[in-house]
Amino acid sequence: MYTRKLQGSVVALTLALGSSTAFAQAPNLGKPINPSEIAAWDINILPDGTGLPPGSGTPAEGTRIYAAKCSICHGENGKGGANAALVGGGPIKDMESEKTIANFWPFATTLFDYIRRAMPWRQPRSLANDEVYALTAYILSLNKLIGENDTMNAQTLPKVRMPNRDGFIVRFPDRL
Repeated sequence: MYTRKLQGSVVALTLALGSSTAFAQAPNLGKPINPSEIAAWDINILPDGTGLPPGSGTPAEGTRIYAAKCSICHGENGKGGANAALVGGGPIKDMESEKTIANFWPFATTLFDYIRRAMPWRQPRSLANDEVYALTAYILSLNKLIGENDTMNAQTLPKVRMPNRDGFIVRFPDRL
C-alpha cells in the first residue's frame, strides 16, 4: 500500500513539473490573429452612433425584410409571437412589466447593434447593413418613433430620441 501511494506521488510530481516546464516556455495555443480578422468582429455601436457602418434603409424596405425573416418569431407587425413583442407596451412600473423597443430601450443605435449582432436568431450576423437599417427603421416606425417615410443611416439613427432614454444610468455621459 505504501508503494502505491509513493508511486502516485511520483506520477503527480512528474506531471506537475512537466506541465509547468511546458508553460514556462509559453503554451502553443492557437495562431496569431491579424488585424483584418479582428476587424470582422469589431462591430460595436455606441449610443452616439460611433461605429455605425455605411448604408441606409426605410420602413417600407424593412416591411418586406421583416415579413420574410422576423415575423415568424416576433409576430405580425411586431406585436409578439413565439418571441417578445417589439411594439407597444405601457410604462414600465416594475420588473414584471412588458419591455418593448419603445418603452424600454434607451438608444436607437442599440437596436441597430442588437439586430446586426444577433438576428435572425438562427443566422446571426447574416443581414447586410442596409437590411439592418431597414429593419431598424421599420421597428422604430411601428413604435411611432420615426415617420413612415424617414430614412435611417449613420447620421439619422443617433438623432432618434427614445422615450426611455433617461430611464438608465449612463456610464459615459460625455459620449452622448
